[in-house]
Amino acid sequence: MSKSSARRQSRPRARLLSSHAVYRGPVFWVSTDHVQEPGGVRVRRDLVHHSGSVVVLAVDFGKKPRILLERQYRHAADDYLWELPAGRIDPGERELHAAQRELLEETGYTADRWRRILHFYASPGFVAETMSVYLATGLHAGQAHPEEDEVIYKKFVSLPAAVNMVLAGTIRDAKTISSVLWLDHMSGRRRDNLKKVIQK
Repeated sequence: MSKSSARRQSRPRARLLSSHAVYRGPVFWVSTDHVQEPGGVRVRRDLVHHSGSVVVLAVDFGKKPRILLERQYRHAADDYLWELPAGRIDPGERELHAAQRELLEETGYTADRWRRILHFYASPGFVAETMSVYLATGLHAGQAHPEEDEVIYKKFVSLPAAVNMVLAGTIRDAKTISSVLWLDHMSGRRRDNLKKVIQK
């Protein structure tokens, strides 16, 4: 057993007292849980459950890195947002396959090299959804196959321009912000490490 696994097992855990589904939809379901938290307090927690999502950081490493961004309408934001290609992992589907499928469907691109670079919770206060970000390189253009309700505009943006979009608040999507800043960090301070990640 690794030291990190041993530390996780030694930490106090919450105890689930009861749980029942209050809503089931095609994309997510909601449960009302009663739990006794590690501090001993009994509370009600309403959770949104999701099968998990993949995000694709598709990068053209020419003279300078360029990131493939999408712009589409998001009803929850009531606005058009700049984002990375992303989507849900279908039941029984492997993460990598989901990432490859989403990139092709939404943009028409395929990639020679894939590498998972980030894995995080989207909003752990009440959403039990994880997101995995894959770096995709060695890109090849093709025909997109978006879903009927997806109207997607796509373009390549240089890494410095993408960072400026983050800092100016033009990019407001959390998964895209974290991925762009990861790439900027790796490119600016750890160029050798980035080359190793790409080549794996």
